[in-house]
Amino acid sequence: MDLDCRKFWTCSNKKQQHQQKKKKESWKTTLLLAYQSLGVVYGDLGISPLYVYQSTFAEDIHHSETNEEIFGVLSFVFWTLTLVPLFKYVFIVLRADDNGEGGTFALYSSICRHAKVSILPNHQVADEALSTYKLEHPPEKKNTSRVKKLLENHKFLHTALLILVLLGTCMVIGDGLLTPAISVFSAVSGLELSMSKNQHQYAVIPITCFILVCLFALQHYGTHKVGFFFAPVVLAWLLCISALGLYNIIQWNPRVYEALSPYYMFKFLKKTRKGGWMSLGGILLCITGSEAMFADLGHFSYTAIQVAFTFLVYPSLILAYMGQAAYLSKHHHSTHKISYYASVPESLRWPVLVIAILASVVGSQAIISGTFSIINQSQSLGCFPRVKVIHTSDKIHGQIYIPEINWILMILCIAVTIGFRDVKHLGNASGLAVMAVMLVTTCLTSLVIVLCWNKPPILALAFLLFFGSVELLYFSASVIKFREGAWLPILLALFLVTIMFVWHYATIKKYEYDLHNKVSLEWLLALGPSLGIARVPGIGVVFTNLTSGIPANFSRFVTNLPAFHRVLVFVCVKSVPVPYVPPAERYLVGRVGPMAHRSYRCIVRYGYRDVHQDVDSFETQLVEKLADFIRYDCGVDDGGKQSSGSASECRLAVIGMVSLSNGLNCEIEENLQPASVSVEFTTVESVTDLIEMEPVQNKQRRVRYFLDDESEECDGQSSSSKKEVPLQEEELRELYAAQQAGTAFILGHSHVKAKQGSSFLKRLALNYGYNFLSRNCRGTDVALKVPPVSLLEVGMVYVV
Repeated sequence: MDLDCRKFWTCSNKKQQHQQKKKKESWKTTLLLAYQSLGVVYGDLGISPLYVYQSTFAEDIHHSETNEEIFGVLSFVFWTLTLVPLFKYVFIVLRADDNGEGGTFALYSSICRHAKVSILPNHQVADEALSTYKLEHPPEKKNTSRVKKLLENHKFLHTALLILVLLGTCMVIGDGLLTPAISVFSAVSGLELSMSKNQHQYAVIPITCFILVCLFALQHYGTHKVGFFFAPVVLAWLLCISALGLYNIIQWNPRVYEALSPYYMFKFLKKTRKGGWMSLGGILLCITGSEAMFADLGHFSYTAIQVAFTFLVYPSLILAYMGQAAYLSKHHHSTHKISYYASVPESLRWPVLVIAILASVVGSQAIISGTFSIINQSQSLGCFPRVKVIHTSDKIHGQIYIPEINWILMILCIAVTIGFRDVKHLGNASGLAVMAVMLVTTCLTSLVIVLCWNKPPILALAFLLFFGSVELLYFSASVIKFREGAWLPILLALFLVTIMFVWHYATIKKYEYDLHNKVSLEWLLALGPSLGIARVPGIGVVFTNLTSGIPANFSRFVTNLPAFHRVLVFVCVKSVPVPYVPPAERYLVGRVGPMAHRSYRCIVRYGYRDVHQDVDSFETQLVEKLADFIRYDCGVDDGGKQSSGSASECRLAVIGMVSLSNGLNCEIEENLQPASVSVEFTTVESVTDLIEMEPVQNKQRRVRYFLDDESEECDGQSSSSKKEVPLQEEELRELYAAQQAGTAFILGHSHVKAKQGSSFLKRLALNYGYNFLSRNCRGTDVALKVPPVSLLEVGMVYVV
């Protein structure tokens, strides 16, 4: 008995030690991620003390002997930082992630999966079987939300939701233009304390422009080459401003903490009235960069961002603002107005200036990278003209560079810096962009609370009213300064929303045209020598947006050139409203017609954050997936008859690598009525899966898994009978022979034209707007990275 007790205690102690070690390692990882997040997430937010007070006291209010203004502003800053970044983002919004990803499109994709509000084309039931498509809180049929019914039943709400998302996206792009300008300009403005007014006037703008040019010129190298010093720079800056804040509090006014009381906000507004309300446009700059916590969630973890902000960034910022307020409360007639550098001891100004410039560059780099990322997401979802996307790192996912956007941003950023020339106008413009993004996030999060979390609508309404009212107050203070800089983000947003909406509208119309003009399968099977049609060696890859049927561009191709390849593959590269599609689930493969026709359909699915493959790896992987499909295709339909003679598209298969946890053979049958079905996948190297998607009309789905061993059973039948082996071997030989002969990529070269009787706006948008954009952006062949030597373009006129 004693021996058994000792063994029991020994096992318990070992288990407890293992759990403690695992817990310790997880905390180490979290702290490391929290440290790394400083350089990526908090650069913009950390640099804000340089210009908040200066922008607030620029014109609307003045610093007086009573200190009511400075204490009121400090109280506003404290409660704004507490309510918006801390309570709203850290404790609520960060939980509304999409498979670990954050940002405007993450919220939108979550909403689209839980309610039928997406207007993206070519959605399939098979998409709902993706492991990243899972619903964390599947809704019950009996308790369907009224909000969900309202959204699903009114098409104009789908469009309104998309425009709201596009507006938020455009404001993020505007922030990417304005943040580098105001951050670097404010940092360089510290030179005014060491120069005369004339010298300062002619030095700050050129130095700022030089730093901005260098910043944008180095973008093509990627952040991974210089990213290692981002976190130390921001950490040094946060420690610097918190130490200076403590020094100023102790040195000048230890009782400044009393100003944190909300009572001082009331006194401030009572005294300043309209001027105080208008000054809120400067105060709101204290939360610039808060959206980055959510947008960059995919690079870190929820806990890491929460720890970094709560225990380091938030206290450092509060100490910095309190210290500056303590200094200003004893200096009412400063010769350099309200400048952050005035509160820095003279012996430390140059070191602080250097760290501030470095921190402003880091903060600007983060927002520029975020702009590239959100434009790439917009492009993936068909909401932005095609641009060249370069992946700057093979190891770190998501680090991209877009040359056209980079140079446009640089030119506009320098133009804004030279045009505005002061923190006041830059602050007004930046503040409006920041608040617009936050309002969009608040609206979308309130929908997530109802639709995705299945919480009572009253909670979503409370969230919307509380945070929305706070943000609307600041937004109104920014809009009122329309003529003093706030016009810029509004004008930029209207311009970008128009471009994005026209592009998306034309994309939808083109898809509808393709859908209504697709050719029947019987037409394809009838093509042969009797009609003068020849089959030439090689693989013909026909790109189309359709997930079924024969596209019209292929019929036009055959009409003009009466020949097509021995192996024909209809490829649809489509976006799915998820951040990532696991490689094991990316390829959906099936036959088009009978086995002897050697025609296939391949649907390649990408998430909005996925990296698209180059054509060489895509061609190789496409052939591999086709070979896998042929090798593991049982050739037996549900009735037990040979499918090799079938003349229909009755089955698509997901070819990938999975591990099986419940045995070697697995078959799952589920009704297609529920909103979505989730299947979990884990990538390994030894097992290939085949997920068969039955036609929607049958209302059934079968999921079957197969091992590499040919002896395993396939749905109760032998996977390769002796009669079928020669057929499959012959088909594989023909596939590889066609690959050796070469691959041709057939693309449609489209021109869109509004049909007779269309409204003036539709004709203007399609005939001029879309066609101008399509002529001046990257072509489909460039976006898909198709080599010109292998390209065959088919002219198509879309009359929509």
